[in-house]
Parts: sequence; structure tokens; C-alpha cells
Amino acid sequence: HIIIIMASVGTLEDAARKRKERLAALKKRAQDNKDTSSGGHEDEPPTKIAAKEPKFRSYKPEDEQLQEKSVEPAKPVQVEPIVQEQLEASKPVPLVEEVDLVNLAPRKPDWDLKRDVAKKLEKLEKRTQRAIAELIRERLQSGEREDLAAVVNAKAVAAAQRQNDDNDDYDSD
Repeated sequence: HIIIIMASVGTLEDAARKRKERLAALKKRAQDNKDTSSGGHEDEPPTKIAAKEPKFRSYKPEDEQLQEKSVEPAKPVQVEPIVQEQLEASKPVPLVEEVDLVNLAPRKPDWDLKRDVAKKLEKLEKRTQRAIAELIRERLQSGEREDLAAVVNAKAVAAAQRQNDDNDDYDSD
């Protein structure tokens, strides 16, 4: 373990020595640049640096010479079209254009039972119609010559009442 520590100390010392050399080279380069920029003559006084001219943005000077240096007031930019474009771009796109009220309305608790029984009820309704037609034929053949229209109407009214009663029973549940 001591060998590893000694090796790491040696590499740290090497890194520090290299860093010192780089810093010395940077200092020397900075000195050379300073000498060349001043023209190599250290006795010459530095040239006069031009002062920045004032610009009057919000101040209106009374002196005519200073009034020339005043800046025209800035005109406001029309932001209304930009804001309108951003508002139009930010409007939400409607996901569903039409709302189906059937899907939103809550269903009755027995809706699945009615759905499952609907096919069976259609079969029963067909059988009922056949049975009614068969009964009417039998009466006509047996000799009971009642008014045919009255019999058919009576049976149709009875079937309609039964169907209404059945629907009322399902609705009340």
C-alpha cells in the first residue's frame, strides 16, 4: 500500500510542476503581448482613450449641443397581431365535435339483462304471431264465421296490451 501512495504522490508532484510551467508560459506570453501592443517603447505615455459620448434617451437637455446627441424616442411595436396569433394557436382543438348523449347518460342497472334477453324475445314474438295466425285460421275453418276484421283487431289489441305490460314491467325494475 505504501508503494501505491508513493506513486500517487510522485504523479501529483509531476502534475503540479507541469501546471507551474504552463502558468509561467502564460505570464511570459502576456508580457510579450503587452510589449508589442505598446510598440516596444515603455517610455511613451499611454495614448488618450476617447471618452464615450453620452446618449440621452429619456432626458431632454437644454443645451443645443447636447440636444443633438439625444436619441429619438422609441416607437412601441404593435403586439396585438402577435398576441392574436398566439391566442389562436393556443386554442384547444376539440377532440369530439358531437357529444353522444346516449354514451353520457347513466344506464339502468338491468341494461345488460335486457340486451341479453332481446334476441330471445324476438324469437318469442315471432312464435306468438304464428300462434295467433294459426288460431285465427282454426276458428275460420271450424265454422265460426264471426266478422274476420273484428277478430284480427281484437287479437292485435290484446297483443299490443301484453307488449306494453311487458315493457312497463322492465321499466319499473
